[in-house]
Amino acid sequence: MATTNDTATSSHASHSCHSSTPSPPSSNPPSPPAPPSPAAPPTPSSSRPSPPPPLPSSSTTSSTCTPNSTVSTRPNSFLRFAPTRSVVTWTALVAGAVQNGHFSIALIGFANMRREGIQPNDFTFPCAFKASACLRLPVAGKQLHGLAIKDGQIRDVFVGCSAFDMHCKTGLRDCARKVFDEMPERNIVTWNAYICNSVFGGQPQSAISAFVEFRRIGGEPNWITFCGFLNACSDTSNLQLGEQLHGFVIQCGYEVDISVANGLIDFYGKCRQITSSESVFVGICNRNEVSWCSMVTTYEQNDEQEKACFVFLRARKEGVEPTDFMVSSVVSACAALAGLELGRSLHALAVKACIEKNVFIGSALVDMYGKCGSINYCERAFDEMPERNLVTCNALLGGYAHQGHADMALALFQEMTCGSNEMVPNYVTLVCVLSACSRAGEVKMGMEIFESMRGRYQIEPGVEHYACVVDMLARAGKVEEAYEFIRKMPIRPTVSVWGALLGACRVYGKPELGKVAAENLFELDPHDSGNHVLLSNMFAAAGRWEEANLVRKEMKDVGIKKGAGCSWVSVKNTIHMFQAKDTSHEKNSEIQNDASKAEEGDEGSRLHT
Repeated sequence: MATTNDTATSSHASHSCHSSTPSPPSSNPPSPPAPPSPAAPPTPSSSRPSPPPPLPSSSTTSSTCTPNSTVSTRPNSFLRFAPTRSVVTWTALVAGAVQNGHFSIALIGFANMRREGIQPNDFTFPCAFKASACLRLPVAGKQLHGLAIKDGQIRDVFVGCSAFDMHCKTGLRDCARKVFDEMPERNIVTWNAYICNSVFGGQPQSAISAFVEFRRIGGEPNWITFCGFLNACSDTSNLQLGEQLHGFVIQCGYEVDISVANGLIDFYGKCRQITSSESVFVGICNRNEVSWCSMVTTYEQNDEQEKACFVFLRARKEGVEPTDFMVSSVVSACAALAGLELGRSLHALAVKACIEKNVFIGSALVDMYGKCGSINYCERAFDEMPERNLVTCNALLGGYAHQGHADMALALFQEMTCGSNEMVPNYVTLVCVLSACSRAGEVKMGMEIFESMRGRYQIEPGVEHYACVVDMLARAGKVEEAYEFIRKMPIRPTVSVWGALLGACRVYGKPELGKVAAENLFELDPHDSGNHVLLSNMFAAAGRWEEANLVRKEMKDVGIKKGAGCSWVSVKNTIHMFQAKDTSHEKNSEIQNDASKAEEGDEGSRLHT
């Protein structure tokens, strides 16, 4: 999940070393976990166009990007000056190493303390458990657990909670459940650990059940509990339960808590209740960067890209510093809008903020440039990333396919799956590849890839893959074969599948098959005027005017109207929209005059020639 400035505070103030108590699921929308650093596959360059002007570079801002100096990697040397080294001294060393992210050093310090015959206490164990959890070392965690049982410390509520958290984070969920059940005492920290780890572990229903049980025994939730429960509701798309919790939050007086409010924005956004997210956002008095980021992501995830960009610009005007998650969300919005101008400005902002090397921002930039038609910039952004993952390669692959560079997309896929830096493709990868095969007319290769999905890649074909195959066959003129493929589909064909067939029937003059496709489209989406218009035009092209007029009459009888043509242009970060026969634009008269002059100039040039 995306990082947040809101940090959990332990209800047991004196146990300052109990940092192993888990933080709640973040109140802002989830961000993918930090990926590994696989070497990126080489990008085909034989057919690349000439390079564009350089992208924004971080070289001019390197002086502001120097990392903070780290603590010494030899903390034991400081202990040589201590006249006596007690459990307090060693615990301070272990806790300090954990708090600064030096988890291996923390475990080494713990081992050295044991070599000196010093017994760890209820402050030391939670720090050691957290170090094991962060390093994902289940064996070390089990050894610590055994030592805590031997010393009798496991019955302490904070030691037990830390042991439970460690087992969850190292994937030992059965052991974690046993630790939880055997705990003689459970406080709110313990219940929060259970709820949050259930959400992180992909078991939101277990988190909901734990919250209900916690309330049944009279537990009073805090902001961490509420945030965890909201994440469980959003993961299960349980709008009704989340709305009930919202009422309980107000009853408890937690609606003013910034973390809970951010969690509500995220929850309503994931449940596609934009109005509710806006209401919560407006009611926050002191918004932080997570609040703004949650609202931006809510708009972006619900296809309100223009509002996402607008909220981001408002946040910048109020002095909110850009974060990696916020910038990547707005860049994705620019990709959907094909807003190249704003996208390049965001790229420059990321460079200035020293976050352009982040793999998620880099992937979003590659995707944005590809969808905006700037393949050169797309490749440049890809090449300049210090680390890349499968999402990055999928973005470049999709950019190639989207812009019709099918040969380059197929070459990249070959290098991804057969090169020295082999990657295992996922669902999205194969959608991009099949789309590229469709555009390139590579029917044989496309069918081979489709038929190998289950056996070679262990991926069950989805509706997007079937739609790509239908489109591929239809584009190649194999309309009847495409129809037979649809009939044999194990899942119900969707609008995209029948739409691909209808479009091909229009191109290749197959009105009878087109009528079948149109009837299925009318059943799936009866209010889409485009399907009716396409069917009518197909009949007209075949000289079947009576049937064409009948389709138009049916549209009129049902009340379906063809949507007006719409176009837009972005000028100085302002989007200007135009519709057919619309004269409402503030500069309409100037635009009409310039258009008339342009037409007169074209007519004059034709007369001279």
